[in-house]
Amino acid sequence: MNRCKWVNLNNKNYIEYHDKEWGVPVYDDKKLFEMLLLETFQAGLSWECILNKRDYFKEAFDNYNPNIIIKYDKAKTNELLSNKNIIRNRRKIEATINNAKIFLKIKKEYGSFSNYIWHFTNGKIIKNTNDSFKTTSPLSNTISNDLKKRGMKFVGSITIYSYLQAIGIINDHELNCFKYNI
Repeated sequence: MNRCKWVNLNNKNYIEYHDKEWGVPVYDDKKLFEMLLLETFQAGLSWECILNKRDYFKEAFDNYNPNIIIKYDKAKTNELLSNKNIIRNRRKIEATINNAKIFLKIKKEYGSFSNYIWHFTNGKIIKNTNDSFKTTSPLSNTISNDLKKRGMKFVGSITIYSYLQAIGIINDHELNCFKYNI
């Protein structure tokens, strides 16, 4: 079975993520927030590192519930900073709390975060048509700029491009990958 070249075939979590999640369209706000949180922590690190810690992030960040995360205080931030199972970066933790607030504002404004994120493509999936490696696009630039304008942090164009791939707005499976035409 052909997979995208970036998949570490020695890591079961990575294979499962590629085969069952990456590039699959997501419309559920809970899942959209989870992936945004994880992409925030991934900035500057490998996605494989984040995937290996995913269950720990889920536990540490209250099952990725933005309604709980917006209430995090200094004590909770310090607790997260001492949690050796996650990425202990104060700026990313504070950005996650901030981004949860903005996420909920967007959700209220658009009826759901899904409505917001998918409106940029009118609900259409952008499909990769060649095997050239990209890290940004005009779409990721536009969404990144809009999220920054709204006050989100750690949402640069590269992070947003990865996010759009993860949630299936951009299908960047390689042409010979078994997931390309699914």
